[in-house]
Amino acid sequence: MNQKKVEFDIAIIGAGIAGLALANALDNTNLKVIVLEAGSFHRQPPDTANADIHGYDARVSAITLGNMQYLQSLGAWDQVSQLRFQPFDKMHVWDGEGTGNIDFDAAELGELQMGAIVENRVLVYSLLDSLVMSGNIRLQDNACIDDIAPITEADGVKQQITLSDRTITAQLVVGADGANSFVRHHFDFKTREWDYGHNAIVCTVQSERPHKTTAWQRFMRTGPVAFLPLPGADEHLCSIVWSCESDKAEQLMALDDEAFCQALTSASEAVLGNVQAIGKRFSVPLRQRHAVDYVQPGVALVADAAHTIHPLAGLGINLGLQDVRVLAEELQRARQRQYSVSDVRVLSRYQRRRKGENLLIMSAMEGFKRLFEQQSLPLLWLRNKGISSVGKLTIIKRQLMRNVMGL
Repeated sequence: MNQKKVEFDIAIIGAGIAGLALANALDNTNLKVIVLEAGSFHRQPPDTANADIHGYDARVSAITLGNMQYLQSLGAWDQVSQLRFQPFDKMHVWDGEGTGNIDFDAAELGELQMGAIVENRVLVYSLLDSLVMSGNIRLQDNACIDDIAPITEADGVKQQITLSDRTITAQLVVGADGANSFVRHHFDFKTREWDYGHNAIVCTVQSERPHKTTAWQRFMRTGPVAFLPLPGADEHLCSIVWSCESDKAEQLMALDDEAFCQALTSASEAVLGNVQAIGKRFSVPLRQRHAVDYVQPGVALVADAAHTIHPLAGLGINLGLQDVRVLAEELQRARQRQYSVSDVRVLSRYQRRRKGENLLIMSAMEGFKRLFEQQSLPLLWLRNKGISSVGKLTIIKRQLMRNVMGL
């Protein structure tokens, strides 16, 4: 077999939202970058003209206003706008076991929206499309990686990536390949992780009443259910994320569509009236995972490859995009100062800037989840009193909104 060797500064493994966002962030630099994807690229835009309940991707992301602005700076948001997304300007959260509730409104911070709900396929295509004419970024799909190993060359230690048809070297390998990251496993990054014992059921639903560009979330002892507004159908379509114990999720997945609609209407306390129809359902096991370290010499992890979080606040990809932003900043600073992008001192700056914030948010979400699982009367009273009180404390509420909006 004719083996060809190609040299790059950075090899990004994984062409999901995080991997493609990092490639966009490194475009128009003097860094030579390749993106390797095990699957196939979808080079044609998704069909967003089909606005019935079956024409939406069941996987959506709630992108914060701060990350919308970041994606705009990368040149990807214009394509998202041409395809399909749903801005939301309000959020209503309530305790399903009591009376506590809180409302957020972007207008309280002088903003037009809190964020946007975007189908994952739209985000991926938009990020990919913005790289098509790039001179710095190489894209390769259907990339079968046989091995990655450090090698010593005259200009230093590099990572050698052996593919089925050629060999690539890169100063830095970035694992952006998701929760089951090949890069994380291959380089034996240690993790702290545990199963939640929950699954997230996701699908598109049609509601009796309009969503009013509002995200709705009810917290229950068995887990939260969220209605995320989608565009089209006169505001009667939502993407739902229903997190519940695995046994209950299995029972719900076994229901026919009519019975599932009834169960979902009950779980949401009919906040949007009856759930009238649903698209295809998916059930995803939930697992908490956090890499002890995000970096090694010549290797870095971002987004779900480094950490996964319970979806109750919709923060997963938003944390991942902030990883991308910080790593790109550090890599560009290193190049400007003529440091190697593989230098562990450079990569450690990325880890220091991101690990603490990620751990803080993950711990807060874990505490929030556990709080809503408690059923003792004193805790129920305290929980409801606390939620309602926050809504009356303007300064605290506005700071919480800034955090939720990524500002």
